[in-house]
Amino acid sequence: MATKSIVGRISTADSVFLLCDVQERFRSLIDKMENVIYVAKKLADAAKILEIPLLITEQNPSRLGKTVPEIDISAAAGVYEKKLFSMVTPELEEKLNSLGRKSVVLFGIEAHVCVLQTTLDLVDRGYTVHACMDGISSQRAFDRFVAMERLKQSGAFLTTSESLLFQLIGGAEHPKFKDISAL
Repeated sequence: MATKSIVGRISTADSVFLLCDVQERFRSLIDKMENVIYVAKKLADAAKILEIPLLITEQNPSRLGKTVPEIDISAAAGVYEKKLFSMVTPELEEKLNSLGRKSVVLFGIEAHVCVLQTTLDLVDRGYTVHACMDGISSQRAFDRFVAMERLKQSGAFLTTSESLLFQLIGGAEHPKFKDISAL
């Protein structure tokens, strides 16, 4: 098992992207949901370009709807239905383990519930978690603010989608630089 980076380094070879519950029912409920969708779309597209596995959860989709249609999930390595708050269901955890990657890029909703509980479960299991805060929200801004503090306290690295993507490619010489820059 890889040891957790104390500085938050990340590479395409050791990363997996986790998209948490960006579903139709939440569209009108989540603070700045349009930004969450924009960032989730950008990161899902980047995962495809960089060949990073994307795992997606949908909270009780029969009642809350599927992942919003703006996000292309056709290349996802798995879409998992859940009723737990944490994304770390037995099915998702089995897939995550099979990938053998120890850095997780996490984005979605809600910051203070599903994202937080997922982070706690992943950190407990030895994963390094990079929380893309421009792609994470809650119904109430204060819940998001407190969750951000809690994520930091728990050992997650807070970042933005742009910072993370440029960290993954490392420089303009990367063969996918133009594709990533265009997102």
